[in-house]
Amino acid sequence: MAEQGPAQEIAQGYVSEGAAVELGAVVIDGEADSGAAVRLPLATLNRHGLVAGATGTGKTKTLQLIAEQLSAAGVPVVLADVKGDLSGLAAQGEGNDKITKRAQELGDQWEPAAFPVQFLSLGTGGKGSPIRATITSFGPILLSKVLGLNETQESTLGLIFHWADQRGLALLDTKDLRSVITHLTSDEGKEDLKGIGGVSAATAGVILRALSNLEAQGGEDFFGEPELDVHDLMRQVDGKAMVTLLELDNLQSKPALFSTFLMWLLAELFEELPEEGDLDKPKLVFFFDEAHLLFNDASKAFLERIEQTVKLIRSKGVGVFFCTQLPTDIPNNVLSQLGARVQHALRAFTPEDQAALTKTVKTYPKTKHYELDSALTSLGIGEAIVTVLSERGAPTPVAWTRLRAPRSKMGSIGAEAISAATTSSDLHAKYSETIDRESAYEKLAAKVAAPPAGEAPPPPAEAPAPQQEKEGPGMIEQAMKNPAVKSFFRSAASALGREITRGLFGNRRR
Repeated sequence: MAEQGPAQEIAQGYVSEGAAVELGAVVIDGEADSGAAVRLPLATLNRHGLVAGATGTGKTKTLQLIAEQLSAAGVPVVLADVKGDLSGLAAQGEGNDKITKRAQELGDQWEPAAFPVQFLSLGTGGKGSPIRATITSFGPILLSKVLGLNETQESTLGLIFHWADQRGLALLDTKDLRSVITHLTSDEGKEDLKGIGGVSAATAGVILRALSNLEAQGGEDFFGEPELDVHDLMRQVDGKAMVTLLELDNLQSKPALFSTFLMWLLAELFEELPEEGDLDKPKLVFFFDEAHLLFNDASKAFLERIEQTVKLIRSKGVGVFFCTQLPTDIPNNVLSQLGARVQHALRAFTPEDQAALTKTVKTYPKTKHYELDSALTSLGIGEAIVTVLSERGAPTPVAWTRLRAPRSKMGSIGAEAISAATTSSDLHAKYSETIDRESAYEKLAAKVAAPPAGEAPPPPAEAPAPQQEKEGPGMIEQAMKNPAVKSFFRSAASALGREITRGLFGNRRR
């Protein structure tokens, strides 16, 4: 038996018994060994992961490569498309000399392919179908993060949610929350809160001002109904799983809303999906791009909920990949739970960069094949330092990996193509129109408009006689297609199932 070289020795740790994502080949002394494959087992993807690297090192293409293979394996994917580059997943790639050369180096039988993609946007005004969440389902902890509240203000917001829940006042959009806060600072509202605390005028003013800023950044369009149904992210089309792209061209105008929405989506998946344990492949893989935005200025309670979510959602068959420039952007308690690491090149131009590099090296298993501090600053575009969990649950050897080229188009398909795909999607019909049913705002407004005690209310207007319609299953079927009816029944079912429940982030499901 021929003696193994270092590349084959490393690749031995990446041999997978089940299905796996083919990342690329091991590199030793600048040369890729096509016989030394680096694989990411599908069975370990619910152990989560990290994709990191400086701008321009190939991080986006790595996300595209992994998403393609997951879709082909029947695993739905959710990706944030910050720059619009990932829309190319919907179109076949075009071969060129660079792709041909890399495929030959890696022993890759490259063929162009396209994948089913649906485009979503936070609220109205984006290229994708608009998606929303209700204030109630967001809960006080997530909403406090979006609003930038301190711990005292967060506690007050929790009291406001509690009072609204006890009174059966649904908080669906920002005007609902605004009306409840205004009521609780009135004389009548102070009486309502007697015995359980109060809402000071100063704290209420801070929350209302923060709410106004959020509305100016698009929050007014985002919060409301119909609320996103997470099962719409888990569809199959012609044997391939759906890739959902969250279009975020205007990320810089509302970074807190974006990052917190992704956390809400994870919490929703945790609430909705059944316990699964370990599976041959995950039910969904979620890529959390620009992850540093989530942890910036986060409260202790918020960080604890993130850690808890990442830890628990594994049993629901969901894998989470955090994507950022530096591993140090991720808190240690979260970083320690990430089984797969794909680290593109790091820059070390400043003392802060050097410190981050030193910390990153210490998080990797020891290796006799590479000087990691040197390797991490020497990686070429489309190369990464990789270690994953094997199917036995042990970390694989550190591998300098030259990654495969994606099969789909590397770049945007263009605004017109995205708009055409969006309008032809069945999700667009489901989510395009805002629903404004009776909630806290309407109920409190009606209470204010009610006549004083002892004064008879005005007689109701005579209702027109109902028209007789033919009965039949078609009527019920047609009614159930109405988004307003669907939204109502979904909310009612949650209320019946859970009278008063709190999710991971204090959200009350209705």
